[in-house]
Amino acid sequence: MSGSVVDRVVGALVARIEAGEFRAGERLPPEADLAASLRVSRLSLREAVRALSGAGVLEVRRGDGTFVTDLRPDRLVRAAGAFLELVDERGVAELFECRRILEPGATALAATRIDDAGLDDLAARCARMRALTDPERLVAEDVEFHAAIVAATGNPTLDSLAAAVAGRTARVRIWRGVVEQDATAWTHAQHDAILRALRARDSLAAWTAATTHVTEVEHWVRDHLRRAGPVP
Repeated sequence: MSGSVVDRVVGALVARIEAGEFRAGERLPPEADLAASLRVSRLSLREAVRALSGAGVLEVRRGDGTFVTDLRPDRLVRAAGAFLELVDERGVAELFECRRILEPGATALAATRIDDAGLDDLAARCARMRALTDPERLVAEDVEFHAAIVAATGNPTLDSLAAAVAGRTARVRIWRGVVEQDATAWTHAQHDAILRALRARDSLAAWTAATTHVTEVEHWVRDHLRRAGPVP
């Protein structure tokens, strides 16, 4: 099957959605009718639908038909983020750069929106992390710590963007914890600094603490890739 045919069908479907012919939440016409209107085979249409389902644009409900999703940006970002696991080690350095841009801004915004319950939750997470010695468990808690901060912004799309980037960088952070024994103590100190800034509702201090936290790890990753080759 020619990929260009499927690409054309994908483009045609997206164009119809953009034009409002197929609205969010609506069911697409029956497969035979839609294939005929697009002048393509049903097989090509199915491949296009599969691609758009993977992208979070369409949802196939067995026995009920194919529907346009709610088209929420957070849904579309989550769908794209699922493929970031395929990024190689060199690409991870770029993801850390993205994290350095996203996470400090989100932390600064959270400083203006987080409530007392959210602050108490972060304090409890910090306490749990201090009791951990296994790098893998520590990084898992670290990911949840930062996810809770971004969630406090109340912006689901920002939440999805940050989660997509953070998830793929977790493996490298685990490796750093194994290689550098002082990484754990440094992580705890930086988390405490972020929490203090959030408690003070100080956006600038929150941005600064989060930037310091992410940048140091990013520098380690870049140095490691330059000196030692790919991360195991």
